[in-house]
Amino acid sequence: MNPAISKADTAPQAAAALTPATALALPAPAAIATPDTAPLATQLAILQKAKDAPTSPSLVKTVLQRAFSLLGTPYRWGGSSPESGFDCSGLVGYVFRTIGIDLPRVSRAMADEGTKVASRDALAEGDLVFFGKRGHIDHVGIYVGEGKFVHAPRTGRDVTVSSLTNGYWAQKYLEARRLATGS
Repeated sequence: MNPAISKADTAPQAAAALTPATALALPAPAAIATPDTAPLATQLAILQKAKDAPTSPSLVKTVLQRAFSLLGTPYRWGGSSPESGFDCSGLVGYVFRTIGIDLPRVSRAMADEGTKVASRDALAEGDLVFFGKRGHIDHVGIYVGEGKFVHAPRTGRDVTVSSLTNGYWAQKYLEARRLATGS
């Protein structure tokens, strides 16, 4: 090495000479800890924890994506498929079946699933929200965040997003339930 050229002077040239293949072969700097550079026992513990977890946040994203993909599907009493249309519980049941969670057919029975959410302020994306009169549940939707939920409202309306914080649905809100979706 030429004594007039320091390591600092050659670093840009060395970095420019790296190709994606050679960069992958280089060890990660010791100061940067990632799951892949953790000791094998730690990596195994992380994998086991992920395997044992009942669900993941990606399931919530999948639920929301599936629900949003059904926006505009016509309401049909007793409907439970995109081809025939949906009623409220048919929509919710269909969306959750796509991620492997089977729910009862009617909203009143769905309200017995999962764990009760303490308050509206504690709602998380993917929670089931229930509505009704005089304490009797007769409608269900999927909370999507920011005070909104997706549902199949009634005859003559398509699957849509509505507000949980004002108007008709705010007055009819009864409770929410959280399923094992990682929310």
